Amino acid sequence: QVQLVESGGGLVQPGGSLTLSCAASGFMFSTYGMNWYRQAPGKGRELVAGISSGGGITNYADSVKGRFTISRDNAKNTVYLQMNSLKPDDTAVYHCNVRFRGTPYWGQGTQVTVSS
Repeated sequence: QVQLVESGGGLVQPGGSLTLSCAASGFMFSTYGMNWYRQAPGKGRELVAGISSGGGITNYADSVKGRFTISRDNAKNTVYLQMNSLKPDDTAVYHCNVRFRGTPYWGQGTQVTVSS
């Protein structure tokens, strides 16, 4: 079955950087677009970034443009989110997502906390 496992979260100071990873299995990874979402305490889920199956097309929320970079390695079935210039408002649980055969799947998430 579809499995998505995120890693790489943690506590970082404002202005710092983190790279999140999401290891995927159970589907033909290289043929599906992938997304990163986040959910902050008391807020709804927000689409942060998306990437096409081949990696040539990416899109970002306005709040992270110029700071975050989504990428993928289809040989490793892994999607990444490089996060730079982190702000306290970036604090959230980050989930990767795929829509497989019309059904959205989510990983368990990884916590990112930006605080001094």
